[in-house]
Amino acid sequence: MAYATTNPYTGETIKNFPNATDAEVALALDSGDKAFRNWKNTPVQQRVTILQKAADLLRANSEEYAKLLTLEMGKLLGEAQAEVELSAAIFEYYVENAERQLAPEKLPSKDPVVTEAWLVHEPLGIILAIEPWNFPYYQIARIIAPQLAAGNVVVLKHASNVPQSAALFEKLMLDAGLPVGGFKNLYATREQLETIINDPRVHGVALTGSEAAGAVVAAQAGKALKKSTMELGGADAFVVLDDADIDKAVKWAVFGRHWNAGQVCCSSKRIIVVEEVYDAFLEKYKASVAVLKAGDPMDPTTTLAPLSSQRAADDVQKQVEDAIKHGATATVIGAAIPERGAFVQPVLLTDLTKDNPAYYWEFFGPVSLVFRAKGESEAIEIANDSPFGLGGSVFTQNIERGRQVAAQISTGMVYINHPTAVKADLPFGGVRRSGYGRELIGLGLKEFVNHKLIGVTDIDGQF
Repeated sequence: MAYATTNPYTGETIKNFPNATDAEVALALDSGDKAFRNWKNTPVQQRVTILQKAADLLRANSEEYAKLLTLEMGKLLGEAQAEVELSAAIFEYYVENAERQLAPEKLPSKDPVVTEAWLVHEPLGIILAIEPWNFPYYQIARIIAPQLAAGNVVVLKHASNVPQSAALFEKLMLDAGLPVGGFKNLYATREQLETIINDPRVHGVALTGSEAAGAVVAAQAGKALKKSTMELGGADAFVVLDDADIDKAVKWAVFGRHWNAGQVCCSSKRIIVVEEVYDAFLEKYKASVAVLKAGDPMDPTTTLAPLSSQRAADDVQKQVEDAIKHGATATVIGAAIPERGAFVQPVLLTDLTKDNPAYYWEFFGPVSLVFRAKGESEAIEIANDSPFGLGGSVFTQNIERGRQVAAQISTGMVYINHPTAVKADLPFGGVRRSGYGRELIGLGLKEFVNHKLIGVTDIDGQF
């Protein structure tokens, strides 16, 4: 596994990083275990002061952090700045809420022998985080903020194309005052990951990534009897009903499909429009996508970024070609793209039938799958006809109708009149092949803790 910084806009490889040695892996686990023994006994209020300091440092150096994201994986500078702020907000969520959410809970019991019963939430130890490249800081913050607040420590294996982002985040946490070993970035190999998972000091694995990676890591964790959480792919439905505000729905569809160059697990990949408004929506959608400007992601006038690598761009192009071979109609709807850089010109795919394998694929780039539905019921049917179940959205001017439709869509998240969003104070996660477990808020805080019962009984009572 080659760790390297390669600018997706220029194609230039800027710096290479060697894989971790086995000795470095062993040292990271030793250091993490040592840190945990002290960290677990540190009061929650003291733990979260470090999270607040990390948030402050992120904001104070926002431009520096953002530019590195754009350099390594190509996202628009404005999007990178928003990611820095989101990461800081996630830290602050646990500063404000972790102590209350981790407080012991008194449980009612009708048994007269049980005089008191308490549920306490205790940390487990080292948690392995395996994270992707599309949101290099946010993905880290999403796992380490709750885990550090809970009293666990984290070892990170980040994506191989964002090694500097991973290293900078480790430095951030050390600068914020986290003890050495509390959060360690490793340029680990796949073989070393299995070694880490099997180490008895490691008590859980959190992965965000592809279905293939998730299947392998989940199997390894299961064999080792370690808990895991999986945030995998998605093909979110963007349902437009007949009473939707078409102009606003188009605006959000363009954003929902093309932010981060379409490289978002919960972006609006399947646009499902009821036939009464299909033609009007499609005409406006194509016109709006056509004005996106591809170019240097550091340039504030650029509105369409390159993909994370040339290989990623080639993979998306191959998917489009395969979809066409199986009967789909492809229409280029974006403006011309630069000759240099890992760009993909926005494409519209229509006439997708269930016998076309692309009907069920996730396209990780600016490719819009658009479906015509005969009505609300068929729109819901199409939305649910997917192996994925991450997010989704429903557009209607009748909010109660939107709630009723959202209730019928089988997925982890549904938004009314907005593409699937990512917020510091809302949960994130999906079902089916989109994975299992939840991140953020109290759900993420308690994914890797021991929910221990402490019962007080009458010694003279009879069970």
